Amino acid sequence: MSLLEIDKLNSFYGDSHILFDVSMRVEANEVVALLGRNGAGKSTTLKSLMGVVQAKSGTIRLDGRDVTGTAPYKLARAGIQLVPEERRIFGSLTVHENLVLAAMTADKPLSFDAVYQTFPRLDERRRNRGKQLSGGEQQMLAIARAMIRDPRIILLDEPFEGLAPLIVRDLMRVCKGLAERGHTIVIVEQNVHAALSLAHRCYVVNNGHIVYDGTPEHLRTERDLVEKYLGVKT
Repeated sequence: MSLLEIDKLNSFYGDSHILFDVSMRVEANEVVALLGRNGAGKSTTLKSLMGVVQAKSGTIRLDGRDVTGTAPYKLARAGIQLVPEERRIFGSLTVHENLVLAAMTADKPLSFDAVYQTFPRLDERRRNRGKQLSGGEQQMLAIARAMIRDPRIILLDEPFEGLAPLIVRDLMRVCKGLAERGHTIVIVEQNVHAALSLAHRCYVVNNGHIVYDGTPEHLRTERDLVEKYLGVKT
């Protein structure tokens, strides 16, 4: 039994059908990359898993338990954390206050020391307000805020978007560290090479359909598929 199983998920925005019979599985301690062009349905998949977008049909199981239609706050308590593309940190609060707020509703939060050891840059800026941080620092805070709740699964939506290469490198190091410590991660990312370097397995989405399910190593050999659906030449 997989930690997370999605079976024939169909999601809509209003009358627009976005996801078509999407099926996926995520094993414990695994990093899964969800790849595809803009508008392919990747972020909608994460939002459907988090209950932000309610699926019209299909099943979502966490540890074998049906959680389809469960409210986002209940899924968060069950151990799923979404780091949204918009980050949504509290700009008027300090770094530390953002973390305190996230930890307050967690059953067994990680220590602040553990989080700051993972993000030394945030440790240096713990008294800075969220709006005073750079884009990369805000992304670190968004991930740290999820991490402090010690979730079973972290959903990362475009964590490297719009960031300088040096910041992407730092965040890659953090994500690899989280994976090595056994965190289960589902990552949506336009930076295909970065995502594949992190992932154990990957899915490719096109127009709301899963068109590939396999390992990064095998995907790299599928040059026509990579160029057609991801716009990347290998």
